[in-house]
Formats: sequence, structure tokens, C-alpha cells
Amino acid sequence: MTGTVLILGPSGKIGSHSARAFADAGWTVRPYRRGSDMTAAARGADVIVNGLNPSGYHDWARQIPAITTQVIAAAKAGGATVIIPGNIYNFGLAPGALTEDTPHRPNTRKGRIRVEMEEAYRASGVPTIILRAGNFIDPEGNGDIMSALIMRDLRKGHLSDAGDRTALQAYAYVPDWARAAVMLAERRESLARFEDVPFPGHAFTLVDLQEAVTDAVGRRVTIRPFPWWAIRLASPVWEMARELLEMRYLWSMPHRIGAAKFDRLLPEFEPTELRKVMLAGASVALGQDKIDPDQPVRTGALSILAD
Repeated sequence: MTGTVLILGPSGKIGSHSARAFADAGWTVRPYRRGSDMTAAARGADVIVNGLNPSGYHDWARQIPAITTQVIAAAKAGGATVIIPGNIYNFGLAPGALTEDTPHRPNTRKGRIRVEMEEAYRASGVPTIILRAGNFIDPEGNGDIMSALIMRDLRKGHLSDAGDRTALQAYAYVPDWARAAVMLAERRESLARFEDVPFPGHAFTLVDLQEAVTDAVGRRVTIRPFPWWAIRLASPVWEMARELLEMRYLWSMPHRIGAAKFDRLLPEFEPTELRKVMLAGASVALGQDKIDPDQPVRTGALSILAD
């Protein structure tokens, strides 16, 4: 079942890959122009993908509720289903497998804002799908955490460790997330009015990533601590620094996204191969001609932690 999808934030990582995935599946894709009448843009749309997010966490307390109100009104006017990229901020400090049943106990301001946002969608009665994921990996960079933080100094030969390098972390390859969004949109009539769908993606440690990149580039890649001291010094005058510090705990919290519900809803979904996902950031950092994520890994080069 295809239709028309309105993409909010079409130039961002969620919006750009969603537009591509929906178009590939035969949907009519309508990009939203920021600042225009969203309700008018949503007329005739069957689905709205909400890829809008304030850049650099700027003014979340005001902007997230404003965006939420606008999207709900547009969806109500046109009868559209809204798909939102959820995150794990809602759970707070909750190591282990995160699922749709994990209690929402945010321990940060941004986590509380996200919980309130999701509750607003639930209370509105608008058909909503929260496709909840871990850290996004965009093979085109586009401000994802892999290129902006972890691989920031790969050309100098090292990865950046923002917390515990042995802690399992959940990652979502954005093209995979977008394909899953399409599949859920196409069976939206069979879903609940408000669906919280964990996107399992992949989970690996920074040490696992180090081994994969080392194998791919043919020389030892080291791990160095991320300069949190500099971020702390800058925090009184730099909003982004304050926002990063608030979420620092996540890098030391071992976690993954539970797959049971996702596998039940989309049993035919085939994720991109793990090594390609892990090396996507390296391809951006070093250039596509410097690394081949499709080249098979040498036996024994990876020791990915099992679920």
C-alpha cells in the first residue's frame, strides 16, 4: 500500500534518507519547505515523516513543543499518520536491553522534553509510529554522531572515546531506519493508534569498532579520550557544550535495542551487514576511495558482543 508522504526536514539525515526510501518504494514524495504552511502542505498526504529537529539541540524546551503542535495540527487536518524517529533519552539510566516495555524515567531535561512530546502525540489521537533507535549512522555524514564525534580525528589515526570504550552501544544505520519506516507506513492500517516500535539496528562497542577500522585501513587505529574538559570549559558560553555534557552518561551505559517487537511486525526486514554499518563513518572521515566497507573482514578480526 503506497500513497503520498510529506517529509519534514528533507535535507536532514532522517528526511533525506526517508525521501529516498519512500520514492524507491513507489510513494509520491512531497518535501516540506520550512516556514511554509504545514497544514496546507499535508493536504492529501497519507503519512508525515517528522525529520525536524532543532540544530545543535538549540532551545529544545521551546522548539520541540512548537514543532509537535504544528505537526499534530497538520496530521489532524489531513488524516495522516505521523512517523517519528524516537530516541533512548526517555529511559534515563537504564542499562541492558531497551524495549517498548522499558519504563520512561528520564534523568535529563532533554529526556523529559522527549517524553512530553511523545505523550502529546498519544493524547492527540493522531495515528503515530515512534520508530525508536540508538545513535544514528549516516553513510553521508550529515552531522551524525559517528562522523561528528567518534570518527572526528580518524585522519590522525584515532577514534574518540566519549565514555566507556567497552560499553555496548545501540546504533541505527539511517538508510535501514528509513526502509523500516516505509514498511511500517505500508501496513499502518494494521497497527495500533500509537505504536512504539524499537528499531534494533546493531550494537557494538568502541573496541569492536576499533578492530573493524584497523582491519579495513591496514594499520593500527588507536582510541583516545574525547576532550570533555574542553567541553566543560566552553559550557558557560556555548549551548551545544552544555547539551553534550547532559547526555554524557549514555556513552558509559551498556545498552542495546530489543528486537522482539520489530521482528514480529517486520519479519522480512533485512538489515545492512554489520561491517558496512560500522565502516560507514570511516568512509566519510577518510573518503570513499580510502576504505571499502564491502570488502570481507579477515577471520577473527571482529569480536562483536552477542545479544
